[in-house]
Amino acid sequence: MTFLSTILLFFPTFILIIIGAAIVYLAYSPNIFSILALLFAIYGLPLLVYRLHQWAYPVKEGISYLRGKEYSPWWGSHQIQVIYITIPVFEAILRLIPGVFSCWLRLWGAKVGRDVYWTPGLEIADRGLIEIGDRVVMGHRIAISSHVIKPRKQNLMLYVKKVKIGNDVFLGAGCILAPGVVISDGTFLTMATNLSPNKQVGFHVDG
Repeated sequence: MTFLSTILLFFPTFILIIIGAAIVYLAYSPNIFSILALLFAIYGLPLLVYRLHQWAYPVKEGISYLRGKEYSPWWGSHQIQVIYITIPVFEAILRLIPGVFSCWLRLWGAKVGRDVYWTPGLEIADRGLIEIGDRVVMGHRIAISSHVIKPRKQNLMLYVKKVKIGNDVFLGAGCILAPGVVISDGTFLTMATNLSPNKQVGFHVDG
């Protein structure tokens, strides 16, 4: 693990401390500035660090290895985003307001179309590595991950590839989408459909 990898390993802890300090500030001095400070700690700071990290160390699609002397951009980007996986209520609140969560994902580098419906119970592991078309419905507890890690010859192989979802797609509750999955326009995935890496599907798919 490189020095930068070690530093970013503590990034979620740093964010928790900043959020805690903002909550104390709000409790002792409730005003517009303390509210904005809390919102920045939860949403603004991780996003800003991510954008700077992407500028310096862009995450690339393909195969790489996590153990070694080279820094893994994906590892750093994951540590920056992991706060939202650990505490999903932060993003669940955004999904209650129409259009806000789609805008949020676009800020992370995702491509999201119009009229996408998000349910509160959703997990996205790699916010900048998804492409979603128009009029897509996301069912409850869907998981989208644009990466997979497998042990290979005393190392950890990382495979990264965007997940692409077309227009007018319905994803049933509990679907799992792996890296490289491509879903064609007008596809209906039944509940608990598990799509393996690089799977391409279209129209009606049973789980």
